[in-house]
Amino acid sequence: MLSSSIVLPRPLARLVVLAAAVLAALAASIVVAATASAHVGVSSQDAVPGGYGKLTFRVPNESDTASTVGLRIQIPPGAALASLRVQPVPGWTATLTTADLDEPLENHGQEISSYVSVVEFRADDGGGIAPGQFQEFALSGGPFPETDQLAFPTVQLYSDGSESAWIEPSVDGQEEPERPAPVLSLTAASTEGEEAGAATTTATAAAGEDADHAHGEAENEPAGLALFLSILALLAGIGGVVLGWRANRRTVSS
Repeated sequence: MLSSSIVLPRPLARLVVLAAAVLAALAASIVVAATASAHVGVSSQDAVPGGYGKLTFRVPNESDTASTVGLRIQIPPGAALASLRVQPVPGWTATLTTADLDEPLENHGQEISSYVSVVEFRADDGGGIAPGQFQEFALSGGPFPETDQLAFPTVQLYSDGSESAWIEPSVDGQEEPERPAPVLSLTAASTEGEEAGAATTTATAAAGEDADHAHGEAENEPAGLALFLSILALLAGIGGVVLGWRANRRTVSS
């Protein structure tokens, strides 16, 4: 009577265990990459150095169980705007906090000694951004400083009391940090006489729902390819061991 259990030779058993460990590690790396791609980003279609424009903050909810109920956007002194307004969001209340400037700004012949340093959005009771959803928050103002990029450290607040602090600086030539601050790239007009409002800007973070998906897919492609190649290599190795084992059994039998 044949036993229903299958006993693998030791080399094959070890290879199977190694294969499981490698596949688990690769799968975990893919999950981490997908999670890291879903962060708060900022973009603008008309913001240029020295001009006015609209900033759009895109906020995806990363939690599987809690809603995003608050967003705190910090505007550092280096990104200070003489004029700043908030676009109302249904179901949310915006609060502006001002701070004094060490060096006043000049705007239309007037000196501005204070500016909006923090913009905080709070969801009404029972509201917020539910799991699997996102929300956009818009600011309008200017003039923007004469620089290429502006960072806006942002804190995302959840209904369970937890926070996601998107405040880490991004450094050129280095990998993106785990919790990068939203960065806006300002693009100057390309030709003389071209209106500043016609120039476009792009965010270093994902700036649209389609862009978020494309960004996540682009990050996952290398991991997916590595996983596929690893599976092929492991299958080939297992096949080689099996063939060698069978050949060895035939030799012993003969």
